[in-house]
Amino acid sequence: MTSQPPAGPAPELFTWEFATDPYPAYAWLRDHAPVHRTRLPSGVEAWLVTRYADAKQALADPRLSKNPAHHDEPAHAKGKTGIPGERKAELMTHLLNIDPPDHTRLRRLVSKAFTPRRVAEFAPRVQELADGLIDRFAADGSADLIHDFAFPLPIYAICDLLGVPREDQDDFRDWAGMMIRHGGGPRGGVARSVKKMRGYLADLIHRKRAALPSEPGPGEDLISGLIRASDHGEHLTENEAAAMAFILLFAGFETTVNLIGNGTYALLTHPEQRARLQSSLAAGERGLLETGVEELLRYDGPVELATWRFATEPLDVGGERIAAGDPVLVVLAAADRDPARFTDPDTLDLARRDSQHLGYGHGIHYCLGAPLARLEGQTALATLLTRLPDLSLAADPGELRWRGGLIMRGLRTLPVSFTPSASAPGNGASSRQT
Repeated sequence: MTSQPPAGPAPELFTWEFATDPYPAYAWLRDHAPVHRTRLPSGVEAWLVTRYADAKQALADPRLSKNPAHHDEPAHAKGKTGIPGERKAELMTHLLNIDPPDHTRLRRLVSKAFTPRRVAEFAPRVQELADGLIDRFAADGSADLIHDFAFPLPIYAICDLLGVPREDQDDFRDWAGMMIRHGGGPRGGVARSVKKMRGYLADLIHRKRAALPSEPGPGEDLISGLIRASDHGEHLTENEAAAMAFILLFAGFETTVNLIGNGTYALLTHPEQRARLQSSLAAGERGLLETGVEELLRYDGPVELATWRFATEPLDVGGERIAAGDPVLVVLAAADRDPARFTDPDTLDLARRDSQHLGYGHGIHYCLGAPLARLEGQTALATLLTRLPDLSLAADPGELRWRGGLIMRGLRTLPVSFTPSASAPGNGASSRQT
């Protein structure tokens, strides 16, 4: 994929061709209309911010609110923010839709689950999941890495972190699968999946509250921690707890699905970089893996556009005057290919040292789960390349399809082939749940 701007008039946005490779269109916008007003497929008019410096400014500007109440567009007031089921009022109060001081309060309650220490303690479970999932298809010689690996790994991981019992996690996989396949569209299956997930979370919170011990134990799950906070004067309502669990589940798995899928695809289509990483892993070195995941986040990250912001007053961004109430969408994918910030931005270089990308945002809304996502991405890629060393793409790149949607960027499928392996150095799980 290249971001060389096409010649001629402005390219058409949000088509299937655009979804396959948006980078030339984003290059045109950076060169000709870096802050660009456009009509989205939903009919809402919004500003697209495409240059790195402007994007970083906008992400941290307190005059750009996350609260949809600052925008009076009827379609938006109904919750068209890219998150399935947000039309339900009880799911609207979460970290992606609020400003300080409520944002500060809720983020503080959840942040303890994503400390470096807590994430490091979770590493063995992530490795167990990665090995167990590969065990299931290692002898087959082929797989769809989205369905068989990239999707289930983070859904099971975030369920463990939240405290969803193992026997219920396959239900979450089914509900989440419906949402990730169909996004926020009008299909009845999506609405039913959201309703089931919402009902389950409310019931789980009720059951956990009834059984909550007086003092927290080591490694207490996140839902129990939220309940404990609400019961000890933190003013967290049950609806807020359910909304928090929902958004952590949704935002905590789809971004990682796309990180693993997009990252694996980039490595398979850049064999010299993939071989370099495999040599590093074989030597027991992790430095290239760590910088490599950051480069993959920059090169073709899981989040194409940051979630909605709304101007609370008139302001200037990149030389354009934004009116109060106007929606603003920061195009992370465009900013992270900006040649004014990155040398040779269209080149995948796993050893890149200047990769201060915006893939997880910037400012007070910087992705809370980034440490966990990095752990999952590093573990997934290292395990795939080590256990399936001759992994190769089993389809022409032009045949692959990318999921339509405004916020996320990810493949629908990723067919691969490899030499079948009868040995399974993982845990040998044979059931659906690992």
